[in-house]
Amino acid sequence: MQLLPDPVRRLAAWCAAVLLVAGVVWIVIRLCGQFRTAVVPVLLALLGTALLGPLHRWLVRAGVHRSLAAGITCVAVVTVVGGAVYIVVSALVDTGDQILSSLKRAAKSVTTYFGAAGTSLDDLATSSKGLFSKFAGTAASNVISGVSVVAEYIAMAVLALLLVFFFLRDSHRVAHQLRSLAPRGTADTIEAVARRAFAAVEGFMRGTTVIALIDATLTTVGLPVLRVPGAIGLGALVFVGAYIPYLGAFLSGAVAVLVALADRGLVIALWALGVVVAVQVLDGHVLQPVVQSRTVRMHPAAVLLALTAGASVAGILGMLLAVPLTAAAFGVGHELRTRYGPGDEPGSARPGPDGRGEQPGA
Repeated sequence: MQLLPDPVRRLAAWCAAVLLVAGVVWIVIRLCGQFRTAVVPVLLALLGTALLGPLHRWLVRAGVHRSLAAGITCVAVVTVVGGAVYIVVSALVDTGDQILSSLKRAAKSVTTYFGAAGTSLDDLATSSKGLFSKFAGTAASNVISGVSVVAEYIAMAVLALLLVFFFLRDSHRVAHQLRSLAPRGTADTIEAVARRAFAAVEGFMRGTTVIALIDATLTTVGLPVLRVPGAIGLGALVFVGAYIPYLGAFLSGAVAVLVALADRGLVIALWALGVVVAVQVLDGHVLQPVVQSRTVRMHPAAVLLALTAGASVAGILGMLLAVPLTAAAFGVGHELRTRYGPGDEPGSARPGPDGRGEQPGA
């Protein structure tokens, strides 16, 4: 005899499934945190492979051996990333004090009109400068701890670079390996899902990098026209912030407007706001639809939730990794929905890019 009605039993079954999935996800996150020195390089290597894959494929098509092409690509990424990091860090170091002092002056101006909001901004600028000083003092006084942290980061970076080399060199074998490990009858689905997930990450990385370069260039060119100080550093902030959708653009744009308000007055601050808004409008309505038109488009709410979850799990690194991982998850969901959605039978043909029938896994 059934003691509970059928709706209650269905609800209990769903609750048990949700709790089971949540428990598995929590365990996976904890394990990733414990083995972060191995997990982080793998994730970074996957992002690097997605970004550099077109260059490697072009070299292979040009007749270069796969291993040599992977080595050339890794040398190129070291040169480009190292140069970009040097430019960004140098710009922030050279203009950091100027930007912080401008923020403090902006805080006094905002205090005049908004009271507590300006006081909070002044406290934030003061805390930022104190945080930099404290970090420098800690690094100077605690050499052993600093060296260990730096050594860990260097080891992770070297491991990620080596993994990029192997991922690029052996990328043509991945599909065969997946098919050999897949359970019987699921090889086509697993290969198609993996391809769709990697294509989503690849499109996100390439598109975001192109958009970040364009946004940073427009900001760096537009702010000096208004004679706003620290334009190079602000452009560097825009470039870095582009990899954190919405939130990064908002923060870097707010800093640019506040710096303009402090050094050039309200009118120039409004013009700077116009430059920032124009860049973001160009980003949202022209660059993203054109550059990222073939990737999985995510709703802003999903992106913000992913950023919040990534920040709560792994801080800034989690925010940087959250969106591409979410893009991969959306790609997997889109592929499964295309294959097993309503009206489709598993394994049936589906329309290809040219409108003709396409077999699963093609």
